[in-house]
Amino acid sequence: MKITKKVAFASLASALVLTVSACSGGGAAPNNNNDNSGGGGGDSGYTFAMITHETPGDSFWNRIRAGAEQAAKDTGSTLKYSSDPQADKQAQLIQAAIDAKVDGIATTLVTPDSLIPTTKAAVAAGIPVDSFNSGIDYFEQAGSLTHFASNEFLAGQEAGKRMKAAGATKILCTIQQTGSVALEDRCKGVKDTFPNTENIQVNGADDSAVTTTVQAKLAQDKDIDWVINLGAPQALDTIQAAEQAGWKGKIGTFDTNPDAAQAVKDGKIQFYIDQQPYLQGYMAITQLYLYKKNGNVLGGGGPVLTGPSFVDKDNIDQVLEFVNNNTR
Repeated sequence: MKITKKVAFASLASALVLTVSACSGGGAAPNNNNDNSGGGGGDSGYTFAMITHETPGDSFWNRIRAGAEQAAKDTGSTLKYSSDPQADKQAQLIQAAIDAKVDGIATTLVTPDSLIPTTKAAVAAGIPVDSFNSGIDYFEQAGSLTHFASNEFLAGQEAGKRMKAAGATKILCTIQQTGSVALEDRCKGVKDTFPNTENIQVNGADDSAVTTTVQAKLAQDKDIDWVINLGAPQALDTIQAAEQAGWKGKIGTFDTNPDAAQAVKDGKIQFYIDQQPYLQGYMAITQLYLYKKNGNVLGGGGPVLTGPSFVDKDNIDQVLEFVNNNTR
């Protein structure tokens, strides 16, 4: 069974993405040293900064960084990667990149109000900015060339439909980062197609706290028969919570890591929603390179969509190798 794409790429973006996918070939696990140096050899003379809202320990970001490092290598550029989950500190990292006079900045827009003033400052300083992963509705306001991401609200809608078709009666949607517009859109999408959905805030930086919070909720509310998580680590925490609570419902998740992908194969997680983070990281850096070199801009004024698509027991075998190799 082929992986079903719920959203089509813009035609030009599709052609380039397919070309890049065919030639990129790479994806070694990223170097997580604090020096934030990338894999580029510097042949192009360009230095690009990638700044994200990564929470330490969340392996989702390994894929984005691996894609970015491969793009830097393929374009002969230097990548400077940095991250902070706190909006004000992420903004400070963007300002530091401006002060360093980098050739381009790729950033997430997880908390737009806090970050947009600094991205606009970068553009005003003559530094091109593109955005990815989070903040699809804000990239134009931020001055971004384009935005590489999944449509999170649509993904949530499709998840709600899928759980409804599977017989869900009440869904619990876990949110692991306060104020994230992308995470909020996911739960809003689920609720849009399945109104009997309840959100619960969990501490995504503390797996044991997630397990405890979800376990208590499942023990307290016997009507819940599905949990949809917004990140793979939280899905794995929910598996533990379910076991400890004696809960027999079903689990889905957005995003993945090798353990969560294996859990789909083993039937412990029913599906994950793929936004292709490796591709987001790769294209964010490649876009900056192409803009500096040729003035190219992808997307025709709109975002370039990298998802959503669903991975379940029917197609997990097609993608498991790529997940394990850190290339999806």
